[in-house]
Amino acid sequence: MSGGGSPIDARVLDRLAAVIRSRQGADPASSYTAKLFARGRPKIAQKLGEEAVETVIEALRDDPGKIASESADLLYHLLVLWADAGVEPEAVWAVLEAREGTSGIAEKAARPTE
Repeated sequence: MSGGGSPIDARVLDRLAAVIRSRQGADPASSYTAKLFARGRPKIAQKLGEEAVETVIEALRDDPGKIASESADLLYHLLVLWADAGVEPEAVWAVLEAREGTSGIAEKAARPTE
């Protein structure tokens, strides 16, 4: 449960995505998110990569608390990238839902080859 008494669940990602989108075009001095947007997609992608590496490092250290913390950072930066690229979270949720119940091996085999 969160401090407000409501259950904590994945809807927090939708709320965070809305806050992130609201920071697009804001004064970079006013928020870290606005600063990321101002620096552009290469910087956003770099930060996402850094957070992914930090998540992997904590996974190898086997500390669930630190894995959770780094995962939160990773998800935040992924949501910033989505917003910058014009990808709505619902589009990602739809892809995941379409894959639900499909074997990962079968799903990957069905992808077009490049």
